[in-house]
Amino acid sequence: MAKVLITDDAAFMRMQLRDMVTKAGHEVVGEAENGLKAVEQYKQLKPDLVTMDITMPIMDGVQAVREIKAFDPTATIIMCSAMGQQAMVVDAIQAGAKDFIVKPFTPDRIADALKKLFP
Repeated sequence: MAKVLITDDAAFMRMQLRDMVTKAGHEVVGEAENGLKAVEQYKQLKPDLVTMDITMPIMDGVQAVREIKAFDPTATIIMCSAMGQQAMVVDAIQAGAKDFIVKPFTPDRIADALKKLFP
C-alpha cells in the first residue's frame, strides 16, 4: 500500500482522486492546493507517491516537481494534466515525473498507474 500526496488546485479533483486512490487500496496521507504546499507537505509527510496537477497558482506543477526532486531524487511523481498541456507534461517528465494521467480521470487509469508503480 502506497502513501499518496494529492496535489490539485481544484477541491473537486482532489476529492475524486482521493476516492480513486483509496478504492485502489492505497492511503491518501495529504492534499495540497498548489505546488508550494506540495513541496512543504512532501518534506513533512514523505509520501511514496505524489499526484501533481500542472497548472496551479503560486507554484505550478513542473516547478514543484523540480523542487521535490532536488530535495529527494527518488521521489515518485505522477503528473495530472488536462488535454492540450503536452509541452508542460514533457517538461515535467524531463524534471523527473514518472508518468502522466490526462483529465478527466477514470478509476481504471488511476488503478493502472498505481499498479505499475507499486506492483
